[in-house]
Amino acid sequence: MLPHPALHASHGGIWIADADGTRPIGRGEAIRIAADTPVILLNAPLVAQRLGYAELSGLDVLELFACLFPARFMVPTPKGLARVAGIDAPANDADVAAFLRRAASALLDVTDGDWPEREGAWSATQNLGRLRWPWAPILGARLHRPTTAERWLFTKLPEWSEAAPRPAPRTISLGAEETTARLASLTGSGAEERPGQRAFAQAATEAFAPRMVRDAPNLVLAEAGTGIGKTLGYLAPASLWAEKAGGAVWVSTYTKALQRQLAQETARLFPDPAERRHKVVTRKGRENYLCLLNLEDALQGGFAGRAAVLAQLVARWAAYSADGDMVGGDLPGWLTTLFRRAGHTALTDRRGECVYAGCPHYRKCFIERAARASVEADIVIANHALVMVNAVRGRELTTRPTRYVFDEGHHLFDAADMMFSTALTGQETIELRRWLLGPESGGRGRRRGLAARLSDVASYDEAGALAIADAVKAAGALAADGWLQRLAEGAPFGPIEHLLAAVRGLTYARAETDGDAGYGLETELVEPDAALVEAAGQAAHALDALVRPLVALGRRLEAVLADAPDWMDAPARARIEGAIASLGWRAETVASWLALLARVGGPAAEQFVDWLIVNRIEGRDYDIGLLRHWLDPSKPFAEIVLRPAHGALVTSATLRGGGADPDEGWTVAEARSGAQHLIRPGARFSAASPFDYANHAQVLIVTDVKRGDLGALANAYARLALASGGGMLGLFTAIRRLRAVHARIADRLAREGLPLYAQHVDPIDTGTLVDIFRDDLSASLLGTDALRDGVDVPGRSLRLVAMEGVPWPKPSVLHAARRLAGGGSAYDDRIVRARLAQAFGRLIRRADDRGMFVLLSSAMPSRLLSAFPPGVPVARVTLDEAIERARRLPSVIESGQEVIDA
Repeated sequence: MLPHPALHASHGGIWIADADGTRPIGRGEAIRIAADTPVILLNAPLVAQRLGYAELSGLDVLELFACLFPARFMVPTPKGLARVAGIDAPANDADVAAFLRRAASALLDVTDGDWPEREGAWSATQNLGRLRWPWAPILGARLHRPTTAERWLFTKLPEWSEAAPRPAPRTISLGAEETTARLASLTGSGAEERPGQRAFAQAATEAFAPRMVRDAPNLVLAEAGTGIGKTLGYLAPASLWAEKAGGAVWVSTYTKALQRQLAQETARLFPDPAERRHKVVTRKGRENYLCLLNLEDALQGGFAGRAAVLAQLVARWAAYSADGDMVGGDLPGWLTTLFRRAGHTALTDRRGECVYAGCPHYRKCFIERAARASVEADIVIANHALVMVNAVRGRELTTRPTRYVFDEGHHLFDAADMMFSTALTGQETIELRRWLLGPESGGRGRRRGLAARLSDVASYDEAGALAIADAVKAAGALAADGWLQRLAEGAPFGPIEHLLAAVRGLTYARAETDGDAGYGLETELVEPDAALVEAAGQAAHALDALVRPLVALGRRLEAVLADAPDWMDAPARARIEGAIASLGWRAETVASWLALLARVGGPAAEQFVDWLIVNRIEGRDYDIGLLRHWLDPSKPFAEIVLRPAHGALVTSATLRGGGADPDEGWTVAEARSGAQHLIRPGARFSAASPFDYANHAQVLIVTDVKRGDLGALANAYARLALASGGGMLGLFTAIRRLRAVHARIADRLAREGLPLYAQHVDPIDTGTLVDIFRDDLSASLLGTDALRDGVDVPGRSLRLVAMEGVPWPKPSVLHAARRLAGGGSAYDDRIVRARLAQAFGRLIRRADDRGMFVLLSSAMPSRLLSAFPPGVPVARVTLDEAIERARRLPSVIESGQEVIDA
């Protein structure tokens, strides 16, 4: 047993455990002990928050686990720790501190023998010791120096290899019988009969038929209710087509949770892990993957303090990672949150600074490996944003997909809205300045400006050198470090900062604040004042001076490639090709800014919505600028993504969500998926959920919780969680109310042994919060939009969904424009129905699930009740009656009774 004491803090109390036993202590004593003595902790940031002591540090068991078992999963709770340590979990909060001492010793015992991740552990511990990592002396004493030198990360990682271009997919047709046979092989011989799944698979097959007309893909819109088994339903024809045609099918999702689920489901297609790694590839945006060059810089002194410790643990993980995915991959989601804001984003390529073949780690790059693997794969699991980015500015034009499956298709509109928007803001312009100029004012890191990245080209090509010089000179007009402070002081510098100052002034003058100016402000770009018109003209002149050399430089680089000099080897060529792509992207961005500025003082563009924003957090500005969104973003999506494709399946359990009836639902689905902009109409298919919603679920509308009464709202949430014994997912439309309710009820629930977790409160990422909630039957979870959709928690862990009120859309300039174009109040109703359908969909995830959906609002209009599945009983009740039904819910679930009898 380790000699160090262990500290545990929850909403129910604080305990310390040492050789003399366990005792409860106060907050002040806990802080004093933690400041004087290294203490064993589980999730230091979470304990620090509960103690109100931000500087808390110690022997965090999660960090020890990450070092010993990189790329392994663990739920970061006492129960999860007990599972991986192979010991009994504590019975209650008071036992956790003593348990942590035993668990830490159990984890360290693995060093007594060989374990799969032994290689590299000694070297990593030595490096961490130099950084004064608290666990280093303890772990170092347990590890023996290897007899042979351990392989360093950058020598251990495998290299990808070039391959001949993949031929275009063959033109084939899929028969109904072979699709059914493939589905049967995926579901297994003992699987229950699912007529809806078979019908869905047959309908999905149409998306893989040969295209007959140019720019007219075979589009299938398919709504498959929860429980149909749509994943295997579309994987059957998709895998069959990929096998026979020799092409890749891109399966696109909106959430990372579904990406992980899809990757697991493909084990049915390819049971052999080695074959599966070749046939199935998960793709994400560049910003998700570890950048080896950034990591090397961090390990060689680019990071300091806690950030340097994180870099060492990430390096340890990278040696065992399957794909280098830092966001939703096999890096534990909780690891980076342990280091608060200590630099993990700097380990990825978030600024588009990749030098491609100019990087010494190019042949081992996780991003390049995934890109090349996807060319040879049968199934590529991607996300909506990446699909759109690749279609707009992808480097893989010769291998562009011809067949897509868009799962979570009801989110295509939102993904397109973000992708095809324009933001001329201070944050965006300063990022462009940094990309062009590199570090200014002694900035740290490996960032280099455009001139440094292309110095060899500049020395060879005079016209290219001139374009680089012009671009660098023009970049001086962009916002620079300290711009927010200068604007607040009324002293902007340069044309872009003067533009932002004018935007800020007009927005503050016109925005409706509802008595609270502490949060974001916005106003329409209509009737601008003279200051904004003048500033826009000067900014446009400056941006025009920037875009011209960017375009010219791109052309010069293309000319250099066409007539390659003798010094240009393959790596140099690849680096210049990458530079051309990056220049094109940024030139397009600046061109879109110019188009937006042309609107200031000019006529409105009917297909766009333009407005001014001042984004604020707790009363402080953090970004200012002009925004432009498409009124209907499904139009560019259809034009850029769908039209070039040969076939696409758009599917979701709530694809028609929002419609008051089936016909209106299909109109909504076609409008939000881009189908209405294609010359060939999409095929329609729907299969209702096989679940018995009428007897397994009920909807309660609570009529006596007064709107705006935070005390009453918090009391309602607390009583519901207590009545159901936990298992509650509480959904909010505003972060402020979520935080207020959590602050009022967390201690109350903890005293009854019911843990409460919350988005935007607990220093834990959303994916890990869901993992914790799923793993603990007594836990409850509060969250906002991210938990309303895409969360899959089957079984008893989620038995009650409570919403604070009707999820009306937040008033905004963009919403007002779309509401006007979409039918006024009917447009709002469609949004609310869709949100209610998505929230209710969290409740029943499998046939034996039972649960209750509670809406804490007497203002729920009856016309919106069609959002719920047909047959679901709906009752308007008092809070006391809802509590009584919730109190009987656990026994109802345990016995398998019908919920309506509750």
